[in-house]
Amino acid sequence: MRLFRAVFLALALFAPITAAVAADPAKLSGAVKTPLTLDDATLNGLPVASVVVSYATASGSAKGTYTGVLVWDLLKKAELVSGAEKGALLRHTLLVTADDGYAIAVALGELDPSYGNKKVLLAYKSTDNSASFEHLRLLVPGDIHAGRAVHNVVSIEVN
Repeated sequence: MRLFRAVFLALALFAPITAAVAADPAKLSGAVKTPLTLDDATLNGLPVASVVVSYATASGSAKGTYTGVLVWDLLKKAELVSGAEKGALLRHTLLVTADDGYAIAVALGELDPSYGNKKVLLAYKSTDNSASFEHLRLLVPGDIHAGRAVHNVVSIEVN
């Protein structure tokens, strides 16, 4: 019984401390010249963008306004490494991974202003408070069911 009380007391005392420790910032890596740490300093150094996203839910639909940076601007800052041959950029994808292991892919051709020009956003602020610098959220406007919306992004890898 004493052991049980000691473990319970230790957990009660140290749980708030471990909960207060912030997770490591997300990273952008892969086929780029300069990998980036996606912290508030990096994100605040880029142009601010906002998107309004509407998507279907089980109970109808939802809509929100999100503020952050365009993923294309992040890729320009990191300097994509691509071949010189025609359409080389179109061979690349992004693998965006959340802290729970959920991952999605986005073709770079969707983002490139010369092709799809989608305003894919890495949000750090939202009207529903679901995004923050500690809980980055990827949004792909135009997706009907928001299947490529990623909560708590931990990495973006350029393949």
